Amino acid sequence: MKKIVTKLLFAFILIASIISLPSATPVDEANIMVIANVKGAPASLTMKELKSIFQGEKQRWNDGTKISIAFMKSSTPVGNATASKVLKMSGDQLNKFWLALVFQGKAKAPVFFGSSNEVESFVSQNPGAIGVVDASYQLKDSRVISIEGKKSF
Repeated sequence: MKKIVTKLLFAFILIASIISLPSATPVDEANIMVIANVKGAPASLTMKELKSIFQGEKQRWNDGTKISIAFMKSSTPVGNATASKVLKMSGDQLNKFWLALVFQGKAKAPVFFGSSNEVESFVSQNPGAIGVVDASYQLKDSRVISIEGKKSF
């Protein structure tokens, strides 16, 4: 009988400690802003259109310019927020998704950068390029593309 009471007490303590753990809260996500080269991209896109571009489905702008994608590395808050907010994936899932697309020959790999400054530099130098930067970043040579009427999200 003593063993049963001890096991029940242990189970009760274990359950109580699990219940009292803080619940998992979503990681604070960065606010992001979509930017593009002055050639190619329209001034605004829907989220559905942006997702189609970032999934490699749409590969040319309406004027025929080839789309080049610049992402922040998934290890950065902006890269993680891009994967989550636009594609509903984790950063690792985004990397695996693109690896599979490239391996299958369905799309050209996006270019990954460590800073908003590097993303903008790439975007400004490559016609048709589109990228994602931190919403607080001050642009120098690119333009913001509004998504669903918003400059950042």
